[in-house]
Amino acid sequence: MKMIHLFIGFVIVALIQIFVPLQMIWQQEDVLSSGEVYKFKTRPIDPTDPFRGKYITLQYEINSFAMADTTYAYGDKIRVYIEKDAQGYAKIHSLSKTNLELDKDYVTAKVTGNYNGVINFELPFDRFYMEETKAYDAEKAYNQVNRDGLKQNVYALVHIKEGRSVLTDVIIDGVPIQEYVEKQNVD
Repeated sequence: MKMIHLFIGFVIVALIQIFVPLQMIWQQEDVLSSGEVYKFKTRPIDPTDPFRGKYITLQYEINSFAMADTTYAYGDKIRVYIEKDAQGYAKIHSLSKTNLELDKDYVTAKVTGNYNGVINFELPFDRFYMEETKAYDAEKAYNQVNRDGLKQNVYALVHIKEGRSVLTDVIIDGVPIQEYVEKQNVD
């Protein structure tokens, strides 16, 4: 009898271990296939460590919003409601600690400060993972393009659906970053 209980327990644990990753993959694929695509303009960062690993650290131009509400505190989870501007880039519609029942896409962010009526926050998609051999060159290219003011258009493509987001690419002057790095290494 104990052997049957152990076998049933084993099967249940195995099914859970299969179900959880499959559900996570399905959610990401659902966002990619049916989520709205937004272009988030990036801005330069001051890297403290050039060897960040296999990803590029991203910062965005939209990282704050002016509001008179002083109840937002460091670490609060908020909803950042997003819409597109005339050029197709993401812009903030509103912020809220609760669901506003708006017909707008949103992402959940973390408040990093509330200064003089301006609420600063951190978006959840601040790392772009890529092939290890290209990540360092890509981060160098990204930082140089942003820092040098080369008048190149740099933005991240992010799919958003029901509060979930998936960062799919970083674009430099109309070219995906992997192609941009390959082109730079050939030149």
